[in-house]
Amino acid sequence: MEFLHLISQNILSPAILFFALGIAAGFVKSDLEVPDSISRYLSLYLMMAIGFKGGVAIANTHDINGEVIAAIGAGLAIGFLQPFIAYGLLRLTSKLDSPTAAAVAAHYGSISMVTFVTAATFLKAHEVVYAGYIVAILALMEAPAILSGLFIAHRSAPQIKHANEEKKLMSREIFTNGAILLLTGAFFIGWITGQPGMDKVAGFLDAPFQGILCLFLLDMGLLVARNLHHLKSFTWPLALFGIYMPLIGAGIGLFTSRMIGLDVGTGTLFTVLCASASYIAVPAAMRLALPEAKAAIYVPMSLAITFPFNVTLGIPLYFALASKLLINN
Repeated sequence: MEFLHLISQNILSPAILFFALGIAAGFVKSDLEVPDSISRYLSLYLMMAIGFKGGVAIANTHDINGEVIAAIGAGLAIGFLQPFIAYGLLRLTSKLDSPTAAAVAAHYGSISMVTFVTAATFLKAHEVVYAGYIVAILALMEAPAILSGLFIAHRSAPQIKHANEEKKLMSREIFTNGAILLLTGAFFIGWITGQPGMDKVAGFLDAPFQGILCLFLLDMGLLVARNLHHLKSFTWPLALFGIYMPLIGAGIGLFTSRMIGLDVGTGTLFTVLCASASYIAVPAAMRLALPEAKAAIYVPMSLAITFPFNVTLGIPLYFALASKLLINN
């Protein structure tokens, strides 16, 4: 009953209800929309806010210990290795071609910024604290998954070749991605300026956060609704993969969190990172690096199946399991 209570609390939160409103508006073909410029601003705001807050949290701890180093190392390793698990499962259970399977696998080794922010908001509503360094792991888990996805594609289909210029562009997409730069930069600025810095910008980065998250999730709901038509061509094994792969990632995240000794809040967010799937940075990299992969498969899988599952049911499930398995502060 406690788990059902967590689910109901999460689904009935303003942010998730606005997400549902966006999906409903898309279903009835409403003319409701968030202009692209506003949508981009909302993304930038969320990345700036979560990165800065994480940096301030690190500054306030005054301690980078073995737990921090172990968690960051584990995040990098999971980001690189998890696509191999996903690829193996896809090749066993579906008829996807190798480049598309590799592209899908890369999504499930990477992370979803919005899922992370929703989980952090969920923890705040339940007054559960977490370590600020988790934001550094968030920023670092994109590139390893992209690299392993490309490695899988080239190993399984050696005939896939790219010109040097394309490879340079791909590297630029991975390592100078604007989202990653802003998130990482805001993290370090928050770390450098600490609490005095937060006091100066709290009126912008803290007070409006919940309202802006609601507007952003409304926009995400509209985007999900626009991609649902792609699911008509999905097979049941592919649709189920979008549900059980996050659960496998969550299991890996929970096991790793327990081994490292993470607290409930930090372990929940680490688990969310392992369970989420990218729909921003990785699709952009895959379009450039693996144009032969089918975007109509890998985009809706992460956006229209895994993302809604995680933000409605996944987050309270991961928190409930972390509460049972991990230490309390």
